[in-house]
Amino acid sequence: MVKMIDLAAQKREKAGKGASRATRREGNIPAVIYGDKKAPVMISLAEKDLVALLNKPGFWTHQFEIAVDGEKFRTVCQDVQYHPLTDRPVHADFLRVSKNARLVMDIPLHFINEETAPGIKNGGVLNIVHRSLELSCLPDNIPEKLELDIGSLDIGDGLTNKDIKLPEGTKLVNDEEYTVVTIAEPAKEEVEEAPAETASAEAATATPAEPAKEE
Repeated sequence: MVKMIDLAAQKREKAGKGASRATRREGNIPAVIYGDKKAPVMISLAEKDLVALLNKPGFWTHQFEIAVDGEKFRTVCQDVQYHPLTDRPVHADFLRVSKNARLVMDIPLHFINEETAPGIKNGGVLNIVHRSLELSCLPDNIPEKLELDIGSLDIGDGLTNKDIKLPEGTKLVNDEEYTVVTIAEPAKEEVEEAPAETASAEAATATPAEPAKEE
């Protein structure tokens, strides 16, 4: 059973920049709930509540049950806009989730057992090609993350998207095989050789003698 995160909100009656600024002055963030072929619902959230959730891992794969005036909406967050100078959230978009609807989610990849990989022990470098995987998911099967065990990889080895065991109810959006992570050879240090010092070179660079002066 998917754990739902409860989130309290208030309905907004007015739209527009002026109304949104007034909402922010009260310490709230304007937001909207949309999708599922239903009319959008304008809401406001306490800024401190949204910021606290944003600072927790897995925010973009969590589901939120938003309570608005006695009605509850099952949602996922699709977007958060930030102020360009203060980096504070200024607006959020939540998508309604129906039980049987498939969602396209960007699931983060988590690489484990790096310290035991033979390639890392032999000086190889972990080369992460993709840090997330786009999956089509049923709402009850959205994973918070996908773990990849790289503990057996040697230098030159790698894993592709086809090597990842997907949770039930999920499938790859892009079914073509592509590399996700490799262990590359260590970078070779180039030693620059100092030029040989020769008598001729010294002579060529020596300061010429002053010419004799006539008496």
